[in-house]
Amino acid sequence: MNKNQIKLILLTLLCLINITVFGQNKNVQLPANWYNLDLIENGYFGISTEKAYRELLKDKKPKQNVIVAVIDGGVDTNHPDLKSVLWTNKKEIPGNGIDDDGNGYVDDIHGWNFIGSKKGNLEFDNLELVRLLRIYTPKYQSTTNLTPLDSAQKEEFRLYKKMVGDFGKKYEDASNTFSVLLAINKVLDSVARTANKQVPSYEDIERYKADDEVEEQIKTIIRKGSKEEGGFEKFYKSIKDGYKQYDAMLKYNLNPKYDMRAELVGDDYSNSNERNYGNNDVKGPDAFHGTHVSGIIGADRTNALGIMGVANNVSIMAIRVVPTGDERDKDVANGIRYAVDNGAKVINMSFGKGYKWDKKVVDEAVKYAEEKGVLLVHAAGNDNQNNDIEENYPNKYFDSKEAEDYKEAHKKPTRPDFIPPKPNAPNNGTGMRPTMDRSTFAKPIPLDSAKFKLPHASNWIEVGASSYKDDDNLKAGFSNYGKYNVDVFAPGFLINSTVPDGKYEEAEGTSMASPVVSGLAALILSYYPHLTPKQVREIIIKSVSKVTHKVKYKNEKGENIRVSFNELCVSGGIVNAYQALKLAETYK
Repeated sequence: MNKNQIKLILLTLLCLINITVFGQNKNVQLPANWYNLDLIENGYFGISTEKAYRELLKDKKPKQNVIVAVIDGGVDTNHPDLKSVLWTNKKEIPGNGIDDDGNGYVDDIHGWNFIGSKKGNLEFDNLELVRLLRIYTPKYQSTTNLTPLDSAQKEEFRLYKKMVGDFGKKYEDASNTFSVLLAINKVLDSVARTANKQVPSYEDIERYKADDEVEEQIKTIIRKGSKEEGGFEKFYKSIKDGYKQYDAMLKYNLNPKYDMRAELVGDDYSNSNERNYGNNDVKGPDAFHGTHVSGIIGADRTNALGIMGVANNVSIMAIRVVPTGDERDKDVANGIRYAVDNGAKVINMSFGKGYKWDKKVVDEAVKYAEEKGVLLVHAAGNDNQNNDIEENYPNKYFDSKEAEDYKEAHKKPTRPDFIPPKPNAPNNGTGMRPTMDRSTFAKPIPLDSAKFKLPHASNWIEVGASSYKDDDNLKAGFSNYGKYNVDVFAPGFLINSTVPDGKYEEAEGTSMASPVVSGLAALILSYYPHLTPKQVREIIIKSVSKVTHKVKYKNEKGENIRVSFNELCVSGGIVNAYQALKLAETYK
């Protein structure tokens, strides 16, 4: 990418930084536990956890300890705010190299890691999109719409063409973003060298003399970005984190030549029913995400350290299946089964992807959890997409016969690669192409709500992310939504929680909103153990704080609009612990 291209992208970035109308301003100091606060009492749209403890639970004792499985990228089991709330397999003798309890997993003290082996841990993996392209490209790269194909091949070819388009867009976006991050990084590093510091200050940036116009534009971006992020330190960290993320995306996630699964995991990946593989290193090489999630659910509320989780009588079971990249369906299914077999009552799943490979094995695990009375809580995703229209996996719907019949009945016609012009088409006399017949353009297909009644799990809650202020920016700008497929929203903006090495940091995403709901589910079950997953789901949905005003969001057409909150999710509101516990009391 040349300097002119970088300048163009930088100018675009400058414009985007100025557009904050439909997003949340991060230049704000929030209470560390704002997600547990009450809107009326405290002015922050939390879930009223502290009010519930103070008014509803002060004279009550929990009736059971609830195990919550965190299926994620790893958990730091040595964090001081998590040590006392970790699930411990008391049937296993630590470090003896023997499967004492006979469950097929040796020394699984605090959980299990399905993406590792004696050779180490899998840190990076492809996107599912890339793994699928690796399979389909040799079959269809020379195929056209005129190539004779049977019905199954036609469906595969349709998927292949979609994947090629998606891959091209993702790769271009990642390359452009990485180029900008690289340019900003170079300036930050140059400023640090000039100031003889490891990390420069904002004053160092101001004193730095730019070498050219591009560097001057980067200084402007740093100024504006620092303001939007709430300070130079936060901006600096976001750039460094972003650089690391997009570097990994290009080197591993979007790289068809990268595949270390066989070497570092060593399972028979073609055997979906294989259960016993992995190792007991539940932290893994990057436990930031899973540790953050765990703290939101159940960080020790009694030790006067750091933060307080939502639930007060919980044990966190760590299950590692998510690399930097897309999780694999086989690992997800085994993670669910491990959690169920070892006593989890709630499973948090703060991950997702746009393509599936072996959904059947995940469906079977979800049904197993349903049969055993285990609630699944899943993050809706962070692409500001409508989950009623776009695919998002895993999800509650089963690949059933009814789903196949529906899909066949609503199959879109395949358009040929080339449409010859109509004979005797009129010519405007200028040598230009004739005016197109507008009737050839496909009309928007209205949303068919019947598909949302197809066979699905009753023990599943899908969670979107909300912000702290009860205004028209309440929906977090990044959060996915769906009138039928997202059940509730929960705080997911600038959430402070535990991170590795005894630290605490803010993070945002539906990944942070999902554990708020998992913590709430565990809190309900600890006082009302007789409730079924279906009842807990019902209670959480029915007891939301209804949002009575319209909120802003950008729809699937890219239009900035205002809608009622019940157009964004099933419940039309934000989960509320106080109201949920009051409602749970009425279930006998």
